[in-house]
Amino acid sequence: MRNYIKDAANLDEVELSGWAEDIRRIKNIVFIILRDVTGKIQVTVKSDNIKNFDDVYKINRESVLKIHGSVDHQSRSKSGIEVIADSVEVLNNAEAPLPLGVIDKVQADLDTRLNNRYIDLRKDQNLIIFKTQSLLLWGIREYLNKSGFIEVHTPKIVAAATEGGADLFPVKYFEKDAYLNQSPQLYKEILMAAGFEKVFEVGPAFRAEKENTLRHLNEFTSIDIEVSFADHNDVMEILENTVKNAINTLKNNLGDELSSHGFNIDSINGKIPRIKYKDAIDYLNSSGFNMSFGDDFSPEASRALGERYKSFYFITEWPASLRPFYTMKNDDETTKSFDLQLRELEICSGAQRIHNYNELLNNIKNKGLNPDSFTFYLNAFRYGMPPHAGWAIGLERLTMNLLGIKNVRETTLFPRDRTRLLP
Repeated sequence: MRNYIKDAANLDEVELSGWAEDIRRIKNIVFIILRDVTGKIQVTVKSDNIKNFDDVYKINRESVLKIHGSVDHQSRSKSGIEVIADSVEVLNNAEAPLPLGVIDKVQADLDTRLNNRYIDLRKDQNLIIFKTQSLLLWGIREYLNKSGFIEVHTPKIVAAATEGGADLFPVKYFEKDAYLNQSPQLYKEILMAAGFEKVFEVGPAFRAEKENTLRHLNEFTSIDIEVSFADHNDVMEILENTVKNAINTLKNNLGDELSSHGFNIDSINGKIPRIKYKDAIDYLNSSGFNMSFGDDFSPEASRALGERYKSFYFITEWPASLRPFYTMKNDDETTKSFDLQLRELEICSGAQRIHNYNELLNNIKNKGLNPDSFTFYLNAFRYGMPPHAGWAIGLERLTMNLLGIKNVRETTLFPRDRTRLLP
């Protein structure tokens, strides 16, 4: 039965399977650094111990091996243990040269890395990114499940845009025109009318944005919630507790490994500050910017806010002109909405929604949209829609911000952007 490398220190005999990350040959001895998903270990192969020594001597780096042997707990290797092999089976010999180095110090450019992602993801520093992402998602799911949320899965092929505009991927759906969904927003609101009260979804979202920036993707993983009988303040509280649980889960399970790779994770100590949009504009103008009410924040303005608030903070009461048609107004100018920022970057956007049919209908018209395209959605507001609010987090962007990574493609297994459709 296969053992994992992380367990070898507690065993005297092991059968390990993994990749030959590095190989050193000294006359009648081969030293192999074997890697699996749990770690690495040195394997010593001696010519007088195994029958197929000539085959082992010729293997290339990144070949897949199965090794049986005894554990030497008094080894001089860096880890203090090694495996003395008594059998080595070459499950698959890798071709040489590799299209991309795994342990080489020379760094390849991002396009080369993404073109050879199956090799690139073997690197320690990339594996830990996706271990981080997995634990963050588990921490989010755990908190929402314990809080009584129902996990749902809504359609990704839809008949209408969630937020209007042209940022849509059209698809041919038999004899009809359809789109890849920008967000589960309309469907999770419909579920509020259905009486589900508290729902969340983890799934893909698609935006046909033409920007090819370091923080934009055309397909990403969205984590959405919607809550009945709640306002924007209620779901901000849920968001704060959800993110706290996700970070604690990450630190409790992966903290030492993250530190060893140089990642320092922001903690949330006390309440997250809440700054009104108007106050953020005033601060920026006092710092030399020239902004008016209704302006979105430029990258430079966002950096200035990030330097001011350092870690997590909310920006609340956004102008109605900058929010989708379903956002509840606070007054004539502002909405009951918020963004959660981590330093200079947004990681979550949310709001209370309009729950009155006539008000929603008028807002759709005021945004220049055709109500006929939203009939399936509007009908849910005619027969008892409760007040409700919610938010959405981009998982890749959350991972990127927490780890201090500059490009969201590095926190995406197989990125889809303006120019990339493969692999």
